Amino acid sequence: MPHLPLTSFRPPLWGLRPSRGLPRSRPLSTQSEPNGSAISRRNREAKQKRLREKQASLEAGIAPKSKSPAESSKAWTPKERVLYEIPTEHGEKKDVSRPLPPAYSPQYVEAAWYPWWVREGFFKPEYQARLPQATGETFSMCIPPPNVTGSLHIGHALTVAIQDALVRWHRMRGDRVLWVPGSDHAGIATQAVVEKQLWKERGVRRHELSREDFLREVWKWKEEKGGEICEQLRALGASLDWDRECFTMDTVESRPLPGRTELQLPGCPTPVSFGLLFSVAFPVDGEPDAEVVVGTTRPETLPGDVAVAVHPDDSRYTHLHGRQLCHPLTGQLLPLITDCTVQPHLGTGAVKVTPAHSPADAELGARHGLSPRSVIAEDGTMTALCEDWLQGLHRFVAREKILSALRERGLFRGLQNHPMVLPICSRSGDVVEYLLKSQWFVRCREMGERAAKAVESGALDLSPSFHQKNWQHWFSHIGDWCVSRQLWWGHRIPAYLVVEEHAKGETEDFWVVGRTEAEAREVAAELTGRPGAELTLERDPDVLDTWFSSALFPFSALGWPRETPDLARFYPLSLLETGSDLLLFWVGRMVMLGTQLTGQLPFSKVLLHSMVRDRQGRKMSKSLGNVLDPRDIISGVELQVLQDKLRDGNLDPAELAIAASAQRKDFPHGIPECGTDALRFTLCSHGALGGDLHLSVSEVLSFRHFCNKIWNALRFILNALGEEFIPQPAEELSPASRMDTWILSCLARTAQDCERGFLTCELSLVTHALHHFWLHNLCDVYLEAVKPVLSHSPRPLEPPQVLFFCADVGLRLLAPLMPFLAEELWQRLPPRPGGPSAPSICVAPYPSARSLEHWHQPELERRFSRVQESVQVLRALRATYQLTKARPRVLLQSSEPGEQGLFEAFLEPLGILGYCGAVGLLPPGAAAPSGWVQAALSDTSQAYMELQGLVDPQTHLPRLAARRHKLQKQLDGLLAQPPSEGQAETQRQQRLSSLQLELSKLDKAASHLRQLMDDFPSPGSSPSP
Repeated sequence: MPHLPLTSFRPPLWGLRPSRGLPRSRPLSTQSEPNGSAISRRNREAKQKRLREKQASLEAGIAPKSKSPAESSKAWTPKERVLYEIPTEHGEKKDVSRPLPPAYSPQYVEAAWYPWWVREGFFKPEYQARLPQATGETFSMCIPPPNVTGSLHIGHALTVAIQDALVRWHRMRGDRVLWVPGSDHAGIATQAVVEKQLWKERGVRRHELSREDFLREVWKWKEEKGGEICEQLRALGASLDWDRECFTMDTVESRPLPGRTELQLPGCPTPVSFGLLFSVAFPVDGEPDAEVVVGTTRPETLPGDVAVAVHPDDSRYTHLHGRQLCHPLTGQLLPLITDCTVQPHLGTGAVKVTPAHSPADAELGARHGLSPRSVIAEDGTMTALCEDWLQGLHRFVAREKILSALRERGLFRGLQNHPMVLPICSRSGDVVEYLLKSQWFVRCREMGERAAKAVESGALDLSPSFHQKNWQHWFSHIGDWCVSRQLWWGHRIPAYLVVEEHAKGETEDFWVVGRTEAEAREVAAELTGRPGAELTLERDPDVLDTWFSSALFPFSALGWPRETPDLARFYPLSLLETGSDLLLFWVGRMVMLGTQLTGQLPFSKVLLHSMVRDRQGRKMSKSLGNVLDPRDIISGVELQVLQDKLRDGNLDPAELAIAASAQRKDFPHGIPECGTDALRFTLCSHGALGGDLHLSVSEVLSFRHFCNKIWNALRFILNALGEEFIPQPAEELSPASRMDTWILSCLARTAQDCERGFLTCELSLVTHALHHFWLHNLCDVYLEAVKPVLSHSPRPLEPPQVLFFCADVGLRLLAPLMPFLAEELWQRLPPRPGGPSAPSICVAPYPSARSLEHWHQPELERRFSRVQESVQVLRALRATYQLTKARPRVLLQSSEPGEQGLFEAFLEPLGILGYCGAVGLLPPGAAAPSGWVQAALSDTSQAYMELQGLVDPQTHLPRLAARRHKLQKQLDGLLAQPPSEGQAETQRQQRLSSLQLELSKLDKAASHLRQLMDDFPSPGSSPSP
């Protein structure tokens, strides 16, 4: 069959299918876990235990050892689930008039928002064009269309998290954004699923139906069962324009075998052995005692042999060049040929040539003019060319009969273990059989050259750039692309055989191509010179390769081949983001077909993220039991449910046992409810441009705790603002203290970091900046410092305004990554006066670095970091002397005037953050009061903390001694270990230094306590020795 010239191919119009209806939100209510009081008590006990461990860790100056996934999973306890219970119609706005629940609950937060976003049209570019902050620029992307038969795994969730964060940022920025949803028709996978269903439910095979009837069954299945992916995308918060949803309409796994391996295959009555090399003798014609022994792993193909090949330089067979060999089954004479591709060091150095059932043999046979013999049919049975004794038998049943026949004829020379790679169909589980078929191809050389030049010239940017090497290598060696698939489900190839010309006995079939049969008939009439009505056309039954259909997606989803407004406005796409494993299979083909069919690159930038692996660095695999459904992490799932999912899959018993065991080890208590926002934030925190992403559920759980931190911060802020609070315009904000100025500077810096991260698509920069601001700047420092200020009477006016500003801007910065949490909290902020604000945080302006740059004061932040270091020293002193409740007075002393001035400006925050009482300054050179402990803050400054009356030396010295004994034991154990190498030795040395430093601190503390006993003896006590 001739190659298909791409320029003559015009695919049919791909229709845009309306999306399925969104699921109605469930009635929601407040629920507690069983035995709530016992759980609360256990929570308090666990919290107290963690506090004790944290204090001990602080005292030791070291971080606790990281736990294994199983250990980490034991650390979480069931949380109270608060559910949204206010009756709300599907698509109506959520009621936020009631107070926030006391703790963050993902189910409460995520309820009702998504249907409202969709109904209001926030995700449509037409809505965004009307925004006050509209830039007039466009940003367009298409989602890599997942197979309609499947469901999203955590790797897909990474793609969605990255893409949605970028899309939401551009939308809030004011760009006109289009993100096109779609799914792939998955030719082989879908057809296999429907065929199995027909056989299971009706006992009907595909070929018992007409092609039209079967396709109706496939469409019916797609409409009923093919929407799971859409529901997963909605659960992940993907802000896709569902009105533009598009639908594009197998894979072979290489299984290595170490040696003899028995497999149970579909349709075969008994297990079949693979990983064996069978030796068969081919007698030399005319020489009764001479033979050539050939090794083969597939004796069932012997009837299709047409020659035996050896290497021309193999001296063992030089004397047989040009001779004939007798076929061991039929006695027919076969030529012994020479070919340089034969590897003489493998086996006997002689190979049988079966062009009809081996790609390599097909090429070898073509070079030597050998005609192929097809002896295995499409249904896996032996053909009539095998004679009656084999015809109709299953190929692997025929294998045994052939081996028996060889033994009877004395031509079987034994078998041996032979490591090999066996091609297995991932859909059917059967061994792939290579058959010669007439196929349609697409010439790729010229398109490949254009694709390579696009990257070389910089017109197409691949990020990370190290992918450019693979790109150039692949396109420099690209061959023609076989686009034929022998299926019924898919885009049928628009090629028609002209039957009259075929009947004339021409050496080559006469084919024409057209979008419709009428168009093809016109072409045929013009080429044959006959009236089109007199011609009979037969359409090729094959369908196009699924990758071909998917490669059209960037422009077919926008209406191509019609000249639609969407195509004119949004094509080429602004960005293509996908996994690096799709670089050549999908991205490369999109570039080839895009430039060929539209004259333009389909996109100018490609962002490739890495593969998601589990905590142990293993690839996600069903057989390992580590494939995670994002919804299981979002909503939580019991171990039993995970195990049931495995059993419902298609794993064989051995793989099932391994996978179930791995699940029990990794998730002994199931998976806790983490929520969508925590999962998205975790995935984006790894960055799209780094190495493989090693994901653990415990990491996602830690970001759920981060969500709870933000939740509690907003509860505090809303309570501090009160009912009568009226926000000032941002330009009128006037900080009243250095702490106010500092937090606003931190906020401005965070906006700068977020903007830089989004512009460069380095989302890990964004997540790091936001995590640091919310947790370490706002919650740990500013909120703690401002609490006493808010209790002053009269209450100052400025801190509430600063709190509001931080909450408003901070939530808008967070919204692209945590859309549900940001919306829930932002909606509860008091509205600004002077006109309506944006109806949703989805379309509120994203804070720009320029709008906040006047607040940024790097020098102030640098100076305050010095204050924070002093706070850590004061806290460490409190921990050393176990001052859990007391608030000791503190004096700070410095010989540097500038440092003395720094301390003076932040005396109140120093006391509050250091958990101390009054903090004052001690003039340079002045002596410290008696009974106060000293700690160095720097080379020029020190702190003095009051201990007299707060610490009982007689009680405390034995505790210090016990702690010293414990740490000394750890130090001795480390010193007894032999030195390691590399990172392990570095960690060991760091641990040694940390223990030695802490022991020194304890010795100083003990010395000071003894001095305190001497200076201030308690009644009835004797001086210390």
